[in-house]
Amino acid sequence: MDLLFQNQKGLAPLADRMRPRSLEEFYGQNHLLGEGKLLRRAIIADRLSSSIFYGPPGSGKTTLAQIIANSTKMAFYQVNAVSSGVNEVRQIIAEVEKNQRLYGKAAYILMDECHRWSKAQSDSILPAIEQGIIRFIGSTTENPMIAMTPAMVSRCRLFRFESLRKTEIIQVINQALSDTQRGYGNLCIQIDDDAVGHIADMAGGDARAALNAVELAVLTTNPDVNGLIHITLEIAEESIQKKRVRCDDEEFYQMLSAFCKSLRGSDSDAALFWCGRMLYAGVDPRIIVRRMIIHSSEDIGMANPLAMQQAVSALHALQEVGMPEARLNIAQAIIYLCESPKSDSVIKAVDYAFFDAEHVEQAEVPLHLRDTHYKGAAQLGEGAGYQYPHDYPSHYVVQQYMPDTLIGKRYYQPTNQGSEARIAKAKHNRQEMGMKNAGHQEEDLNG
Repeated sequence: MDLLFQNQKGLAPLADRMRPRSLEEFYGQNHLLGEGKLLRRAIIADRLSSSIFYGPPGSGKTTLAQIIANSTKMAFYQVNAVSSGVNEVRQIIAEVEKNQRLYGKAAYILMDECHRWSKAQSDSILPAIEQGIIRFIGSTTENPMIAMTPAMVSRCRLFRFESLRKTEIIQVINQALSDTQRGYGNLCIQIDDDAVGHIADMAGGDARAALNAVELAVLTTNPDVNGLIHITLEIAEESIQKKRVRCDDEEFYQMLSAFCKSLRGSDSDAALFWCGRMLYAGVDPRIIVRRMIIHSSEDIGMANPLAMQQAVSALHALQEVGMPEARLNIAQAIIYLCESPKSDSVIKAVDYAFFDAEHVEQAEVPLHLRDTHYKGAAQLGEGAGYQYPHDYPSHYVVQQYMPDTLIGKRYYQPTNQGSEARIAKAKHNRQEMGMKNAGHQEEDLNG
């Protein structure tokens, strides 16, 4: 049985064979596992409470759970949220309850991809967590605050894992090349520094991706006459050809948020970077340009009305030209939006107006604004007293346009930014003209 197990381990991928077996072998996550840190102390003391490990792939979430399994004195069960159902977990809980009555010990349950469990499935395990029968360890690449039920999250401590740094990836690679039991320490391998650096760069903080590239490079490179396997930069480039960029649901929204805030913050360099990052990760460029169209009104608006034309033109260019050439048009629009004067008066105006439109109870159309394009309108007094603006100086006349309940309400308040400064001045002049005309009308009435 042991021989069969050893054979199976020998056939396992390098990344699986090189999983750290203890905290001393674990690389990365110093903010969680550094000397004196809470998580490290809890693991060493075997006092870790129910927890959720979340972060990008290859950052060591499942590996750390396995280290806990190897070091704890309690029973340890591992299930997968994709393949395991409620019945399997209930059977485990029943077995743990029986052992607890006999030996007074709880047990750990590690659940990979825990975000995939539904509310009903999550609720089935809550009583056992609350009663201390089990200690839950969830592992997920998704943000649990979004992807998991609040009830489950509230009963667990959250530990966020970060992508490994380049120096840590290099340490992982060197360990695999020198380990004589699990890695390639028994082989004669020379790997150039620039090859190691390239793999570490392209792995994007994912230790698994880096080890997979090393394994592919070693297994596909023929040794020379002296038995030396020489891995050059060219071989490394073939082994991992595209840099890994994480772009799951959470990371997509994080990058999109950074892009939008860069547009709003007038940082064209940052906006171009986040756009390029999303495109490299495979995000549909139409999503990016649609956000640009929205922001052309939300953050620029009447300060530069041409901004929306630029954004819409970028979408039209994308549809007609396609990628990758349309990235030039998108970049031009991004720079234009970033460097334009900013104003949020449009979104404020529409939010205030739509709020009143929904909540104001009485909003009768004033008599002089009503429709007159039907027979009998005049007999009903519809449109009576309406003043045609084009008959007055500057094509403007003061009259009521709001319903009686909202007289004097102002939604659009132009700023002094860009074109809005001229709009603000024109509105001020109209108001003064209206007050002056109103004064003349009052003099005529009193004359």
